[in-house]
Amino acid sequence: MIATPLYATNSEFVIQQVDGQSGGGGGGLASLMGGASGASLSDSVTVQSFLQSRDAMRRLNEEEGFKAYFQQDLIDPLRRLTPDTTDEAAYRLYQDMVRVSYDPTEGIIRMEVIAADPQTSERFARALVSYAEQMVDQLTQRVRDSQMADAQESVQMAEQRMREAQQRVLDPQESYQMLSSEVEVSLLTQQISNLDSLLNQERLSLSDLRANARPNPARLEQAERRVATLERQIAALRASLTQGSDGTQSIAQLQREQTMAESDVATRQMLLAQAMQQLEGARIEANRQVRYLSPGVSPVAPDEATYPRAFENTALAFLIFAGIYLMVSMTSAILREQVTG
Repeated sequence: MIATPLYATNSEFVIQQVDGQSGGGGGGLASLMGGASGASLSDSVTVQSFLQSRDAMRRLNEEEGFKAYFQQDLIDPLRRLTPDTTDEAAYRLYQDMVRVSYDPTEGIIRMEVIAADPQTSERFARALVSYAEQMVDQLTQRVRDSQMADAQESVQMAEQRMREAQQRVLDPQESYQMLSSEVEVSLLTQQISNLDSLLNQERLSLSDLRANARPNPARLEQAERRVATLERQIAALRASLTQGSDGTQSIAQLQREQTMAESDVATRQMLLAQAMQQLEGARIEANRQVRYLSPGVSPVAPDEATYPRAFENTALAFLIFAGIYLMVSMTSAILREQVTG
C-alpha cells in the first residue's frame, strides 16, 4: 500500500562484429558474426559491466537527472533519495533500478530499467542503450586508428621515396640535356661507325697515293691530314664514352647512375605497391574489428506497473511468517512439555 508503483522497460541486444573474410570468387561481401562468438564474448561482458558501473550511473544522472528524479515526493520513503544524497547511495539505488544480465550461450544482453512512470523508464533505457552503443564503438577504436595511421604513414613514406628516386633519374637528364644514356651511347656508336668507314676509305686513298712512284705532295699531305683528323675525332668520341671532360661525367658514368636510379625507381614502385596493399589490408582489418550493438528488443514503455507485485509478495510474506510461527509454536510446545515432565 505504501510502495510507489514502478514500471519496468525491458530491452535485449547483442554485440556483433563484421567478418572481413571475403566470399567465394573474390566477392568481398562481409558476413556477420554474432555476439556469442569467442572474440566478442569479452566485449559483451565489458558492456554488461559498463551498464552496471558507477560511470554509467553518473552519466545518466548528468544527462537525464537520475538522482533528481528519485528525490521527488512521488517516490516512496524507502526508495527516495535525500537532497544531500551521496553518489554511493545513488549507485545502490541504481543497481536496484537498472538490472543487466548476460546469456553467454546466446550472446544476448538483457536490461531492465525501472522508474516510477513508464515514460521515464523508457527514456532511461534508451539513454543507457545509446551509452552502450558509444562504448561498443570505442572498444577497438584505438586499435583501428593505430593500424590505419601506421599503414598511411608507410604509404606516405613510400610515396616520398618514390618521388626522390624519380628525381634522381630526372636530374642527369636536365643537367646534361640527355633523355637517355642508351640513346646517347647509340648515337655515339653510330657516329664512330660512320667515321670508321670514312677513315678506312681515306686510308685506302692514302695507300693508293703512296703506291705511286711520284705521288703529288699536296694531295698526299691533304690525305694524311684527313686521316689524322678522322683518327682524332674517333678517339675523342670513344674517350667521351668512358672519360669525362672539364669536370663532367662520362657517358658510361651517366649510364651507370641512370641505370641505378631506374632500378631504384622500380624497387620503390614495388615497395609503394606493397604499402598500398598493406593499407588496404589495414582498412579491411579495421572494418572487421568494428563492433556495433544490434538491438533484438527495443525499449518500449509498459502500460501497467511491474512492481511491487502485491499478490506474490503478500503470499511470500505469509509463507515466511507462517513458517516462523510454526517453528516458534513447535519450540514452545517442546519446551513446555519438557518443563511439565
